[in-house]
Amino acid sequence: MEPYKSQIGQPVSRLEGHLKVTGTARYAGDYSVPGLLYGYVINSTITKGKIISFDTSRAKALPGVLEVFTHENRPSLAWFDLQYADMDAPPGSPFRPLQDADILYNGQPIGLVVAETFELARYAATLMDIEYEEEAFDTDLRSQQHLARSPKIGMATMLKPLPPKPKGNFEKAFNASPNQVSAEFFHGTEHHNPLELFATTTVYEGKGKLTIYDKTQGTINSQMYVANIFGLKFKNVRVISPYVGGAFGSALRPQYQLFLSVMAALKLERSVLVTLDRHQMFTFGHRPPTVQRTRFSADNNGIITALNHLAIGETSRFEDYTEVVVNWSHMLYPAANTLMQYKLVELDVYSPLDMRAPGGVTGMHAIESTIDELAHKSKIDPLQLRLTNYTEIDVSLNRPYSSKELRECYLQGAEKFGWDKRNPEPRSMRRGNKLVGYGMATGIWEANQLPAKAEAILTGDGKLKINSAVTDIGTGTLTVMTQIAADELGLPVEDVEFAYGDSKKPFAPIQGGSFTVSTVGSAVKAVGAAMRKKLFSIAKKMKGGVFDGADLKDVSFEGGRVFITNDRSRSVSFQEIIAANDNKPVKLSKFSVPSILKLKKYSRAAHSAVFVEVEVDEELGVINVTRAVTAVAAGKIINPKTARSQILGGMIWGISKALREETIQDDGLGKYMNQNLSEYHIPVHADIHELDVIFVDEKDTVVNELGTKGVGEIGIVGMPPAITNAIFNATGKRINQLPIHFDMLL
Repeated sequence: MEPYKSQIGQPVSRLEGHLKVTGTARYAGDYSVPGLLYGYVINSTITKGKIISFDTSRAKALPGVLEVFTHENRPSLAWFDLQYADMDAPPGSPFRPLQDADILYNGQPIGLVVAETFELARYAATLMDIEYEEEAFDTDLRSQQHLARSPKIGMATMLKPLPPKPKGNFEKAFNASPNQVSAEFFHGTEHHNPLELFATTTVYEGKGKLTIYDKTQGTINSQMYVANIFGLKFKNVRVISPYVGGAFGSALRPQYQLFLSVMAALKLERSVLVTLDRHQMFTFGHRPPTVQRTRFSADNNGIITALNHLAIGETSRFEDYTEVVVNWSHMLYPAANTLMQYKLVELDVYSPLDMRAPGGVTGMHAIESTIDELAHKSKIDPLQLRLTNYTEIDVSLNRPYSSKELRECYLQGAEKFGWDKRNPEPRSMRRGNKLVGYGMATGIWEANQLPAKAEAILTGDGKLKINSAVTDIGTGTLTVMTQIAADELGLPVEDVEFAYGDSKKPFAPIQGGSFTVSTVGSAVKAVGAAMRKKLFSIAKKMKGGVFDGADLKDVSFEGGRVFITNDRSRSVSFQEIIAANDNKPVKLSKFSVPSILKLKKYSRAAHSAVFVEVEVDEELGVINVTRAVTAVAAGKIINPKTARSQILGGMIWGISKALREETIQDDGLGKYMNQNLSEYHIPVHADIHELDVIFVDEKDTVVNELGTKGVGEIGIVGMPPAITNAIFNATGKRINQLPIHFDMLL
């Protein structure tokens, strides 16, 4: 028998890929059940005020329309306002659909039409006669009244710490430094816009039992929300979500179509599907617009002496949504004098929502653009400035990093890109009528782990099944977890089934923040180790004494057998072990909890170095990212194929953030004006050229049992500043407002 080849580290193609590309995979809105009804949401057309009257009679007169739900006739509810009703809820009081006549933001859901067909429900929604009483509103983050005063300070949460305390004397050190840079940045609003629309199919099972197919990044989170809001028993609420057509943070929190679908199903005692159309995808959650101000300084040797970073973000009137925007610079650069400030402005908008690398991709643009300008003023190569200030310590917390191979990212990325061919003089490199620019930036993203549970079952045919409630939002979770489980028992991937996306399965938190592999993967590894121990315990008691005198450390698991490592002739098969177990499958579960005492001694982060080339048409100002290289250090890479896809996706989104993507708000109307994919611009194939990814070898024995850090966010954070820095090198213009349009360069 050939020695077992580890599945971890292999570029295994996504196990569900064939189902997705052939259209066989069923998403939340694809379930056809007998007697299914369809709901269509009615949204507010004003930004703030009250509903004076809501006449639904014309709609309800249509044959096939069963009900129109509004605040006037919605069922009574066990409203639950505690934080644990939603794992991702920020501090405050969450928005409640149809609670009362008050309008809190433009596009707020104010009604639901339920009909026999989707088309009928959608048409009926146009027949409402609604009278409003409008009130004055404020949606303008950049108004002088907000930027001049001292806005409120957001609260810290488990995954969103407050900025570090001031260090040294920033003002004195900054003013005394020979090289100073001050800058202001603005990031506009963005909306997630995953390809799959938000949908919930609630199947009414009778007697308060529901099976819910929901677009979510956390089946148990949706289950908790529904049970608490509607006063149902947890065991009577089952949420299933095996396939998610993109989310990027938009499905971390239960969205309002879930509430409305469940409400209608319980009231009508029928199954109900509620799907939001594309413009309604702009009526909940967004990356918040953010104003940033930076002041960095360095001595003549390039040593950074002082760092000041202020960020002012948007939140709603009812919740304090916060992001980690200003903490990153001091994690990277060991300045002796720092002042980090983060504040919020309450506006008449829906609460912002985590969007890929929330806070990080916003903050790193300001930080790395300011570092680039500091290098330019100091007449030092931007890469050399970063190497000069390199540290293995997170000085913001005075802790060593559990591992940090950022230096190697710099060196390998620069070599692959050809950074040494860069001319530092702006407007000095050309290609025909195009100005050519090289830019670089650093990326950093936290490496977290949360508690999770996994169940393992070894069946009579020697196959392994792993159960977890975790979703797979398109990142390759199914494939990676199968690889981890396969290695634990030395099985080929085809002999392992990873069953997931179901709230009835063992606990998993929401999928986001680049912590899923470290979190659920650690639980899979833990239950795999427990299974090895259990199987050996059974095998040792079997007749024949094959393992007499042996301990667990003396045996190996390969190819469906357990054998003495130094004597492969002494072995038993998994099937024989099951037979010795009275022909019962071996079943057990394990809870994985991170070691807080161990981890608190270290800072844990993935790092990247991004190198970008741009071409800018000198006459038209049109910008093209012609090539980019991202070098990543993210611990052990379980699957280099799916991980590379994650980095490439982040790089493409970074191009979008820098050059394309924005939601335009008319503050006179308090309304987003481009609520569609024809005017909300994202890159197309013609915009994306040569992209390359390098995974730098990084061993981490601290971060978790697998040594993984996650790659979902690290691919995007460094791209926007690398692009803007390349544009400066090409044109000599420093543009600090994203996205950058060609007219800014004319």
